[in-house]
Amino acid sequence: MASHRNLAFSRCGWLAAAQLCSLAANASTTSVQVFTDRAHPVEAPPGTRVVELDAPTSLEAGLSFRLPPDPTRAAAIARARLNAGGAPLQRRLTVAYQGVVYAWSLGIEKIPAVVVDGRYVVYGVPDVARAVSLIDRYRRKHP
Repeated sequence: MASHRNLAFSRCGWLAAAQLCSLAANASTTSVQVFTDRAHPVEAPPGTRVVELDAPTSLEAGLSFRLPPDPTRAAAIARARLNAGGAPLQRRLTVAYQGVVYAWSLGIEKIPAVVVDGRYVVYGVPDVARAVSLIDRYRRKHP
């Protein structure tokens, strides 16, 4: 971000840079992500990315449901189930694990967690609009 600001200062002059900074400060939130699980439902506006951190466990439970005790047969059945799910199931697994890794990389400590711009977080507020409002209020007070 600093490099973009420096570029703006050098190419557009101080007035244009001030206008750009003002627009950026007044712009609506660019990225909102919610981290939760099925035991902690949230109220999120349409289009908000909600990551259920227990999704990988749920998907794996479906793949391993009633597997036989024989490891060789169990592995073959699990593979067959994974293949039967095809690309859509593999995408769901990939997305589920990416969400968990991203939450871990952000240092998410509790759920629900509402994260704005990968930088600001509010814990324990299931109403996403309210959580974003709290973050926006903080950002206005601490520019």
